[in-house]
Order: sequence, then C-alpha cells, then structure tokens
Amino acid sequence: MWGVTVDDPWNTAPTVQALARLPRRPTARIVFDLRPRATDYAAPVAAIRRAADVMGLLVDSSDLASLPPDAYAARLHEYLDALWPLVDVWEVGNEVNGQWTGDSRTVAAKVALAHAAVKARGGRTAITLHYDGGCSATPPDRGAFRWAARHLSPGLRREVDYVWLSYYEDECPGTRPDWRAVFGRLGTLFPRAALGIGECGAEDARRRPGALARCYRIRAPHPRFVGGYFWWHFSEDMVPASRPLWRSLASLVPGDAEARALPGARRAR
Repeated sequence: MWGVTVDDPWNTAPTVQALARLPRRPTARIVFDLRPRATDYAAPVAAIRRAADVMGLLVDSSDLASLPPDAYAARLHEYLDALWPLVDVWEVGNEVNGQWTGDSRTVAAKVALAHAAVKARGGRTAITLHYDGGCSATPPDRGAFRWAARHLSPGLRREVDYVWLSYYEDECPGTRPDWRAVFGRLGTLFPRAALGIGECGAEDARRRPGALARCYRIRAPHPRFVGGYFWWHFSEDMVPASRPLWRSLASLVPGDAEARALPGARRAR
C-alpha cells in the first residue's frame, strides 16, 4: 500500500490529478475535519476515489479530546451512514496513545466503539499509534506498545485489519529505529493485522525532501509489512502535480513488480 494524507479534499480537481498521475494507484488517507457535515465530503471523496483507494480518518488525534463520548458516537454514525460506499478502510483511531488525545480509557472506548461499528457493517479498520523512536519525553505508559497492550482488548487487537505507526523523524534527530525489532514487537501485539507507517512528515519545509525519501524507503522485514507511509503534507507539498515534491514522491513510488516484493503485499489489497 502506497499512501498519502489528503487534508484538503476541497481542492478536488488538482488533488485528483496529482493522485492519478502517480506511477501506481495510491491510497488517499482523507482527514475528516470536525466542522463539515459528513454529506459535504461525499462529492470530493467520490472524485478522489476515482484516482485512489480511500482510507477515511474519522477524527484526527488533535481533535479527539474535544469530543465527549456521546458527540463522538453521533459523529461516527453520521459519517458511516453518509460515506460508507466511498471509503475502503476506516481509520478508527489516530495516534491514540498520544498525551494530547485525552484520558486513555476514554480514548480506548472511542476506538472500540468505532471498530465495532465498522466491523458490524462488514468493513475494514485501521488504528494508528504514535511512535517517537523512544527518545522523546513520552511517559512510559503512553509508549505505543505499552499503551496498546494495556488499553486495547485482545479481541480488537486480533480483529483490526491495519495497524500503523506515525513517525516523525524530527522527534528523534540523528537516530534510525531498528524497524525489524519495532515491527516484530508490533506484530506480536496485533497478530493478524497488516502493518506499516501511517503518517510521516517534517515541520520544517526545508527538511521535507530528505524526510520524504527516508520515510518511503522504509522496508521492515516483517511478513505483514505493507508500506503505507501517508505523507502528512501531500495537499500542501504535492498539489498540483507540477510541484517539485510531487516529482520526488513519484520517483519513490515503485512499479508493480517492486511493490509486489514487499513482504505483506498481498495483504495490502
């Protein structure tokens, strides 16, 4: 799976063109903001889906704490009802272990509710954990693996279809994670899920070309690793397709033969 994050689907025609011109069909991870109604997204999502598979991010991690459980449940069902035929995978939890998402038990309950609702309709789910490489000030109980083991039920961890790690290398300058060990540990926690990178980027625009290349070149030697990547700044950096970083991205997206060489390639479909 070769993905990008689309946080401005309203710029629809240039976004569709930028997606369609990539060397292989990508997955567009569309961020659903809090203010628009679900029905407002129907037209842009339908247009984007002509050029890409769609993963819908129900609530970004930065907004999760602001939604009490009843409002979260109402939003969940509004979006599932309005956009169900247009979304291939539902990201039911984004950076769920982040300190900024709110009380861990409340976050876990929201994730469980959304996962169950999607599964009840026969859909596919994804969860993203924030991974900082172990060198930030993240409290131990908010680390990706400890949080998931403690707060996500064994049943959910067996059922979820995709588990992603968000990774911003600026949080750990000068270090390179041991991806074999990282995804080995993740795969043990989530014994059936396809695994990959669910978000990457760089705050400093000057660092983005290098960060982009390093992110999309991550290859974890795990049998369920499917790629992902989902560059956060796609709408800003790569739309329209005439922008320099679009060309950089296109050079990093492989043709079919190389893509099939990923360990978990069959799972990504």
